Amino acid sequence: MTEPTLELQTLKTELARRARELGFARLGVTGVELPEDEQHLLRWLEAGLHGRMHYMQRHGTLRSRPAQLLPAAVRVISVRMDYWPAEARAAEAVLADPAAGYVSRYALGRDYHKVMRAALARLARELAARIGAFGYRVCVDSAPVLEKALARNAGLGWIGKHTNLIAREAGSWFFLGEILTDLPLPADPPASAHCGTCTACISACPTAAIIAPYRLDARRCISYLTIELDGAIPVPLRPAIGNRIYGCDDCQLVCPWNKFARAATHPDFKVRHGLDAPRLSELIAWSEGEFDARMRGSAIYRIGYERWSRNIAVALGNAPPDPAVRAALRQRRAQASPLVREHIDWALARQAQKN
Repeated sequence: MTEPTLELQTLKTELARRARELGFARLGVTGVELPEDEQHLLRWLEAGLHGRMHYMQRHGTLRSRPAQLLPAAVRVISVRMDYWPAEARAAEAVLADPAAGYVSRYALGRDYHKVMRAALARLARELAARIGAFGYRVCVDSAPVLEKALARNAGLGWIGKHTNLIAREAGSWFFLGEILTDLPLPADPPASAHCGTCTACISACPTAAIIAPYRLDARRCISYLTIELDGAIPVPLRPAIGNRIYGCDDCQLVCPWNKFARAATHPDFKVRHGLDAPRLSELIAWSEGEFDARMRGSAIYRIGYERWSRNIAVALGNAPPDPAVRAALRQRRAQASPLVREHIDWALARQAQKN
């Protein structure tokens, strides 16, 4: 091993140690080439499986070519941070409770974008102080990158049949982030896949959005429908949404590898505002001011009050018939936007049909 290579290996070891001190569970390094993943992405886009996420089409191959985001980039430092909220009410119990709203486990605490970006930026600054100025760019869902493919190549886990990253020692309940850099750090070997013949995630999807192993139709995915979609949720898919008001975790909840999931250690990922099992009848009564006050600082804040209300209306339409539910829906309807009103009317009709 030559002296420059030895120095870079030592630097990488120090970087991994510091990353752990900053709250990251694992750090890996990979190159910037993603030719096979780029072809997979282009086929997915061509099939229209991205739905109305037009930015995906607009970015095109930029997402699979990190060197276009940071000229001279030769490596990607990939990290993961655990978010499983061990203290939250059991996810399965919430899904089985029609009076409660289910919020994806990643959104129960503060917005992970800010937490991870701050930690990654600090890691990069400290590295610059140690070695001098170098080229880098921090990414936490803030730039078009194929983060799961990069994390796989950096040895952090493999992409499962549900298209989420899975680690043998930690399951899949973690966030990913990257530092694109011009530092030629030693690369890690990519992770091997260990899904085998298991198809539990495909069978568990409430809307059959996993149309084949490693192939997701976002237009049917509940996370897309409740978060990314800015219009009306297709009527045929509404009953399958159940009480999921922000995202969906079903494919992860059934994954056998999540028996190894690690609880979040960062205090910002603790449950806030009782979102692990909120009462739907209370949520539908929130004013826009209440939404702003309680959801500011949360990942949920990004979807806004209108989509939040739309999702809650659908969940109440899927709840058992209840005069109190119908009264809450009617009261909210008086101040609702046309989009929310349409979903409330659907919910009221569903309530009436069940009587």
